[in-house]
Amino acid sequence: LQWSSPPEAIERFKSQEIWFPPPQFYEFCRLCNFCSLSELHKFSSERALEGCERWMPVMLTASDGSMQLLPGDELYPEDPDYTGEKKTIMSTDKKVEELMKEGSIFHRIVIKTLHNYAIYVNIQAKYKHINPVMINCDSSDYNSKL
Repeated sequence: LQWSSPPEAIERFKSQEIWFPPPQFYEFCRLCNFCSLSELHKFSSERALEGCERWMPVMLTASDGSMQLLPGDELYPEDPDYTGEKKTIMSTDKKVEELMKEGSIFHRIVIKTLHNYAIYVNIQAKYKHINPVMINCDSSDYNSKL
């Protein structure tokens, strides 16, 4: 066990000391919005009664990589397979870069390699929630001290 701030955990992830799946990476990036535990506590207390949304990431496989699509993204399906019973597989012959250039409404995690993710969000979060800091593992562009 080791205590790490969200930016420290992301740095350890980037340097391949640890690994976590895309949903946890997304949450670490959301935590990067807060400079202290008291700020996080204040935020969570203020929005606690607002409600929440059920999410199911949908994997899209491109010719040179993959991405997890989240609710609100323009490529997110109308009726996602929440149970896995449909065994829906989304794929395209396009490259990830093409999909990014063609798109305009993003809520996705681009998975470049096992230790290289990038988050792209330009939608308004529902229920007074907060979007993640958009981090690309190729660069360090976050400021949390949490």
